Amino acid sequence: MKLGVISLGCDKATVDSERLVGDLVGHGAVVVRDLATADVVLVNTCGFIDAAKRESIDAILEAAALKRQGQVKAVVAVGCLVQRYQDDLRREMPEVDLFLGFSDLHKLTPELAARGLIGDPVATHPGVRQYLGDGAHVRYLKISEGCDHTCAFCAIPLMRGKHRSEPLERLVREAQQLEAQGAKEINLVAQDLGHYGRDLGRAGPKLPDLLEALLRETSVPWFRLLYVYSAGLTDRLVSLMADEPRLVPYLDLPIQHVTDRMLERMRRPERQATIREKVGMLRERLPDLALRTTAIVGFPGETDDDFRALCDVAGELQFERLGVFTYSAQEGTRAADLPDDVPDDVKRARQDELVELQRGITEDRLGRFVGRETDVLVDEVVSPDDDSGATHVGRIPWQADDVDGVTWVHRGGWARPGEFVRVRLEENEDYDFHAVALATRR
Repeated sequence: MKLGVISLGCDKATVDSERLVGDLVGHGAVVVRDLATADVVLVNTCGFIDAAKRESIDAILEAAALKRQGQVKAVVAVGCLVQRYQDDLRREMPEVDLFLGFSDLHKLTPELAARGLIGDPVATHPGVRQYLGDGAHVRYLKISEGCDHTCAFCAIPLMRGKHRSEPLERLVREAQQLEAQGAKEINLVAQDLGHYGRDLGRAGPKLPDLLEALLRETSVPWFRLLYVYSAGLTDRLVSLMADEPRLVPYLDLPIQHVTDRMLERMRRPERQATIREKVGMLRERLPDLALRTTAIVGFPGETDDDFRALCDVAGELQFERLGVFTYSAQEGTRAADLPDDVPDDVKRARQDELVELQRGITEDRLGRFVGRETDVLVDEVVSPDDDSGATHVGRIPWQADDVDGVTWVHRGGWARPGEFVRVRLEENEDYDFHAVALATRR
């Protein structure tokens, strides 16, 4: 069976897609890039915001059109959008063969087998994940599913349910497989990494236990932590990050706002005092740490004073990076029923102002690394026709894949994607660095 895959949404959804495709490859499927040549098209949908919903619907319709043309024999839709709107989608899109929510994903292979589209398991197939991208050196490891937080703006719990931790042993095996496939950087992801193990009992493993096991049982050079709420920043976790160089000095600490009034209205677990306390502690104990965060502007009831406070605290706390999102109401969430929404033009103006403020903060914060020697993980070889003068583009430990800036490497020699180049950082501009190569290591 030839399998075409459309994987939409966040990096956690990418992990879901790779796990599903791994199982299908284990039954003889062959992944093809050209969807028109596939026997089955699998669409992993996103339902987080309206734009993602539209993109998911368009992808399903694209796959259905290929089916009508004759080559594609079956279209399967899974993921967040399906979980929320399965009945509506099934009614509106009868040409789609399977809509499977998260609780039904185990039916995918049997259903395809019942249609004669897939065979028995391949005895030599090694496992769980099938890489779908262009360079296997950067991978994601989803350590839990679902979320127990009740943020007023977020539909994730409606789609993915309550928090459930993956067994530690299974995660270690999966990380070992990713390493065997060439992973040099593994990004740990979940709705909240700090919640790992809370459902496994008091004696069960917690996030530091998982990290210690991953460090002990693999040789992956870089592990990166994304999406850690402040309550999960325990003394043990911070000490481990301070002592272990393979845990890169980087944290994604989503705050969303800073005034207690807005945090309470958003049903966030933090308050401004706890945010300040945690950031201050991290700056003291991990002076080289790069902190990324996110904020929502234009949430119902946000006043000019609330927004000014957000700008003031952002300027004071000096996050290395700050993603700014405008609020959009999501069906089924508590915030969708709030009456005092902010006009769209005000939301966009606030977003533009905060983004511009953060641009200067980021340039100043990253400037402290100029002159240092560090490692760059090469992502691409630059085309000779590029006018940047660089030979390679990659990332230093303070830059996460896809969401941050990049480092342009000059005089990088014959380094290939997935190799590390030792560099001296020469200058920074906005979110990017320019560096001169000193040596290459695999």
